[in-house]
Amino acid sequence: MLTVEQQAIRELARDFADREIVPQAAAWDRAGAFDRDVLSRLGELGFLGMLVPERYGGLGLDVPTYVVALEELARGDAALALTVAIQNGPVPAILLAHGSEAQKARWLPGLASGAKIAGFALSEAHAGSDPSAMTTIATEGAGGWTLSGSKRWVTNGASADLMLVFARTGEGGRGKPATGAFLVDTASPGYRAGEREKTMGLRASETVSVDLESVRVDGDRLIGDPGHGLRYALEALDLGRLGIGAQAVGIARAALEHAVRYAHDRRQFGRAIASFGGVRSKLATMAARVAAARALVMEGARAWEALAGTRVRDAGGGVRPPASGDPSGSGDLPVTARSAMAKLIASETATWAAEEAVRIFGGYGFMREYPVEKLMRDAKGTEIYEGTSEILRLVIGRALKAREAAVGTP
Repeated sequence: MLTVEQQAIRELARDFADREIVPQAAAWDRAGAFDRDVLSRLGELGFLGMLVPERYGGLGLDVPTYVVALEELARGDAALALTVAIQNGPVPAILLAHGSEAQKARWLPGLASGAKIAGFALSEAHAGSDPSAMTTIATEGAGGWTLSGSKRWVTNGASADLMLVFARTGEGGRGKPATGAFLVDTASPGYRAGEREKTMGLRASETVSVDLESVRVDGDRLIGDPGHGLRYALEALDLGRLGIGAQAVGIARAALEHAVRYAHDRRQFGRAIASFGGVRSKLATMAARVAAARALVMEGARAWEALAGTRVRDAGGGVRPPASGDPSGSGDLPVTARSAMAKLIASETATWAAEEAVRIFGGYGFMREYPVEKLMRDAKGTEIYEGTSEILRLVIGRALKAREAAVGTP
């Protein structure tokens, strides 16, 4: 059950999606871009700073309320929701958890309002699922750092104003590099975004490579400890995966809604195809799986919120990422595994539900003039970014093994 506040936020997001997103989604997909103005309107409503404390201009919502709103926006268009998820998730989360008060005061208000659009540059050509293999280097000098290297698959890499870049700062322990997290102005000399990738789905979302050619950043652009950036990134990915899970639920729900509507309108053999048992069975299973995926995302969000513990809004604490290995209050799986489970099931449900919707639409489902083929393309992306399904299964399996080792075999 949703709280009164969550219901109000959901209705606000749903109304915005129906008025401002759904009518434009197909055109954005064809054009390969959404209007920057829509981000400004989202910022005015607070949807770009949902997890940012009120003292920095955000709404100060909890994570469960955030995923409720994100699902509604993703139902309208998954590509736009991806930018909203990045704007709300990894970048402000790392700032809130590990940034200085001066950094929070300087950057969070602009992120919350949409005046500054953020990006997250972690992956590299040979360091996707294994970010510790990154080769981008940060060299410390007088008063700052110099960044050199290349990043791949960067959402908003060319249009963002502020990029959170991860780079090696030296050698760490256990054969892993020390890594720093740096706030980089995309207008900085040496920051170069490549051509847009031609993606199968999420076409309105900008994905590019980014080259960093001796990009100079001041010392106050380093967040937290210069050796802990990779840990910060992995913490933030737990929150990011919950956001992608909500995005996937939004896609799956859109597929279900289109399929139900079409099945009641489409007539064959003198009656609506919704009256046939085979179609009813598909719709019923779609509805059940969408509800199950939503419940898993919400459960992960509540687990995060419970372990995040002291979200001291008045003190500007914001969302505090829990340690990735911490058990839940019930002694069950850690938040990292719960986030992985939520994204895994929600993303695979989105792809399956979109495929079922295409089947229900029949030949029309294969046509660009109808909405479900876009949903099918968009859904596939959610199985890949922020952790492929294969990597998520490894994460979950590792948590199960650790729990078994901790409690012993009965």
